[in-house]
Amino acid sequence: MNQPKPSLVVTRKLPDAVETRMMELFETKLNLDDHPFSKAELLDAVKSADVLVPTVTDSIDEDVVSAAGDQLKIIANFGNGVDHIDLAAANRKGIVVTNTPDVLTEDTADLTMALILMTPRRLGEGERILRAGEWTGWTPTYLMGHRINGKRLGIVGMGRIGSAVAQRARGFGLSVHYHNRNRLHEDAEAELEATYWESLDQMLAHMDIVSVNCPHTPATFHLLSARRLRLMQPDAIIVNTSRGSVIDEDALVRLLEEGGIAGAGLDVFEHEPAVHPKLLAMENVVLLPHVGSATFEGRIAMGEKVIVNIKSFIDGHAPPDRILETLL
Repeated sequence: MNQPKPSLVVTRKLPDAVETRMMELFETKLNLDDHPFSKAELLDAVKSADVLVPTVTDSIDEDVVSAAGDQLKIIANFGNGVDHIDLAAANRKGIVVTNTPDVLTEDTADLTMALILMTPRRLGEGERILRAGEWTGWTPTYLMGHRINGKRLGIVGMGRIGSAVAQRARGFGLSVHYHNRNRLHEDAEAELEATYWESLDQMLAHMDIVSVNCPHTPATFHLLSARRLRLMQPDAIIVNTSRGSVIDEDALVRLLEEGGIAGAGLDVFEHEPAVHPKLLAMENVVLLPHVGSATFEGRIAMGEKVIVNIKSFIDGHAPPDRILETLL
């Protein structure tokens, strides 16, 4: 006799190929209109589902985890970051949490390089002028920016994404520097031609471009604090494709207003989807709507990882992307 299919709740619209495969394998409830789940909807989902598939827009806090029925055994996150999930509460309740690492590395690194190129060359500003019909023609001194070749790039967080950014940066003639919780092996440093800075403060004070690529954890909340941001040079720029809360956004806004740094390229925001209104009014800031992993290839690969994690767990095996208790 066939076992009943496990019930699965997906909190957001996923690529069609992923949803179709989930429908084939599981008793799946989809979110076809792609609305963000309310707290009440999340509570209902965990009370009835065997598997929850949330995304970064869902706050799986202690209340939600505590409300879960005994049948909920796995939260298979669609995404790499799990800072929106109370991992300690899930661990206490015996709920396995998985994520989707590796598949978004190249896409996020590509977008990081795009912001590194766009911000000093004022490309966002130029595009807005052109679309508004305000361009009157070429002149020698119009919209002058800065080249990146020969500049110093400081990477905050030299994990998979940071290393992929470093590889790309070398091709554009940037000098690669980094700060990380743990120093890379000397072979990796040599391959990336990267200079290690034990002191984040000292690195920030010497860089032309700073790229934030560390994960969000309690230890990295406001890692780029008001004090640290003020260490940067007035002609430097900062790029963030990690999580908005790694940077003190209010402090960043004040610094940009004062001319303390030259510009910023941001794909993430501290209170997203809300964006600081002063950022929206600034011409020296490039703003993107959290699209670091938004490629067809990347999102489908994320969905495939979610399915593999769920199938492995249901079949009695350890999910390949389980968040280990040592990381809690």
